[in-house]
Amino acid sequence: MRNMMGSWPFVFTFFAIMILWAVTNTFFFEHVLHHKAFDPYPYILLNLFLSMLAGVQAAALLIAAKRADAVSSEVALHTSNNTEDIKTLIQENTELTSQVKKNTDLLEEIHLHVANIGKKVGAEMGHFPPVTPPPTST
Repeated sequence: MRNMMGSWPFVFTFFAIMILWAVTNTFFFEHVLHHKAFDPYPYILLNLFLSMLAGVQAAALLIAAKRADAVSSEVALHTSNNTEDIKTLIQENTELTSQVKKNTDLLEEIHLHVANIGKKVGAEMGHFPPVTPPPTST
């Protein structure tokens, strides 16, 4: 309703109806048909209709504005809730990332120890050729 009453076609149609009202009452009934106009020149009946329309239109626009405010409030509240959720998720992600980094460092350290143990055990079992000392000249 707000989109219809706040549009240019509504305004132009409204002006056309008022002009048609004035032309019908002033010229058509009085001058062409020579009858008494149903709403003579001060157009009291037209004024009454305009006042009623203004009252209804004001109420309709206030209702539409109230509805738009309620929708905007819901959107703002939803955005605020989402922002808090996103902050919580970012914090959890940061904590998980630091834990993964810590675990990766520990895994690299374990891998290094296992590799050193494997070299030592392999050399003792004869799987790896021992390092021969360089010949000495005596």
